[in-house]
Amino acid sequence: MITIHEAVSKKELTAFIKFPFSLYKNNPYWVPPLIADELETFDKTKNPAFENAEAYFYIAKKNNEIVGRITAIINWSEVKNQQKLKVRFGWFDVIDDIEVTKALLEKVYELGKKNNLDHVEGPMGFSNLDKVGVMTEGFNEIGTMITWYNHPYYANHFRELGFKVEKEYLESKFPFENVKLEFFEKANDLVKKRYQLSPLNFKTTKEVMPHVDKMFDLFNKSYASLSSFVAISDTQKEYFKKKYISFINPEFIKFVEDKDHNIVAFSIVMPDFAEALQKSKGKLFPFGFLHMLKARKQSKNVIFYLIGVLPEYQNKAVTAIIFKECYETFKEKGILNCFRTPELADNVAIQNLWKHFDPQVHKKRCTFRAEL
Repeated sequence: MITIHEAVSKKELTAFIKFPFSLYKNNPYWVPPLIADELETFDKTKNPAFENAEAYFYIAKKNNEIVGRITAIINWSEVKNQQKLKVRFGWFDVIDDIEVTKALLEKVYELGKKNNLDHVEGPMGFSNLDKVGVMTEGFNEIGTMITWYNHPYYANHFRELGFKVEKEYLESKFPFENVKLEFFEKANDLVKKRYQLSPLNFKTTKEVMPHVDKMFDLFNKSYASLSSFVAISDTQKEYFKKKYISFINPEFIKFVEDKDHNIVAFSIVMPDFAEALQKSKGKLFPFGFLHMLKARKQSKNVIFYLIGVLPEYQNKAVTAIIFKECYETFKEKGILNCFRTPELADNVAIQNLWKHFDPQVHKKRCTFRAEL
């Protein structure tokens, strides 16, 4: 018999977070999250996402053992401002038993129907800065800090339960040696001169911090046209600033300014923390932070996390400035491989951005949708 329990207490939420640790035990491709970081994400008093969202965390048990988990989410900004009557689900993990998946999804349906919503979509988090999608290809590739890993049967469960693919995402990689300076050096010089733009580089996190709010404003403007986008609020900016910026090597953060020091483009590149997280086993202490610190400084693989360009500067080759600055930094650091975060398969502009580097699609993922 399958029973579903809502995880409310810290002990229950910790069990919710730890379930994948047993599900993927000895799997060389799964990358564990930091347990304390996940607990903070689920804490209504700490995560500002709860200002505009509600979430419920459910654990499935069979014979008194945890066999699955799911989070049911309503992002009220999305519902009220965009009129998308959607209930989300995320942090989904399950054994290969479709009855468990069905029982967990019933809790999501209940929340949607209770609030007169008309469809369900997932896996996804609270916002566009959270993890997204269930993997459909690339199971023999190591995950990243900013993506979910899953068994191949997850997608089969959704299809068998009548879900349809809603959005498709691609993840690509390319060796740094594919990046040829001549592809963007000439454009870099022309664009800087024509639009009176200049790059902004950093050596310390302290130097970055005064610019982060402007960066998030630009992020909101540059991604606003995407169908899945929900804007980041002022309190979320503060939260993400404290949560993520210190993780990133400041030398991997690149801004482009106009003559009046307004930011018109940015990119954030993260060191690859996958192996460090695997060694940390979900804990920063006593030794996890040392693995993370080493990766932050010495990782030879990098992940292009975010790139944003103001709408009025899009299609003006401003990214040539960013790529030129990244090239110089990566060459100095001895970077070997570049990875990209999940990008919408129908985002032609972003695909064209990378084409000169001959990227290889090595993972695919999607969100699934069902009508209520």
